[in-house]
Amino acid sequence: MYEKILVPLDGSATSERALKEAAQLAGKLGSTLCLLHVLDDFPLYGEMAITPSFQQTLEVLRKYGDDLLLKASKQDFMAGLQVETLQREALGARVADVIVEQVINSKCQLIALGTHGRRGINRLLMGSDAELVLRQSPVPVLMVKAEAGSS
Repeated sequence: MYEKILVPLDGSATSERALKEAAQLAGKLGSTLCLLHVLDDFPLYGEMAITPSFQQTLEVLRKYGDDLLLKASKQDFMAGLQVETLQREALGARVADVIVEQVINSKCQLIALGTHGRRGINRLLMGSDAELVLRQSPVPVLMVKAEAGSS
């Protein structure tokens, strides 16, 4: 049914819960999990004046993404699952657009996505990336809410 499941991760509680749900589903179906971190550079443009270098800041964010993907792929509940990891950079694009493009490029049949993530003021100004993914995705989307009491 779902041979490959895309799981976008941003370090939020909801993306962690989406990963757990996707892992459980993948274990039952024998699916491969494609873990994706999208580096969103939009918040950096407003902070360029106070950062030593845009490139240095991007490198820090890339390292964060690499660490996030490595940690996610090595969790106990991931044991025995086939996992691919991928980091993409939005570089001016909407995160939702990058996720939808990746689901097509990776030939995934399902996206498991947290209902909200670490987007702060950008989410308030531009709308929910999760909602945009849901509207634009050519494949089914499993929307996962945070557990009660988590932020």
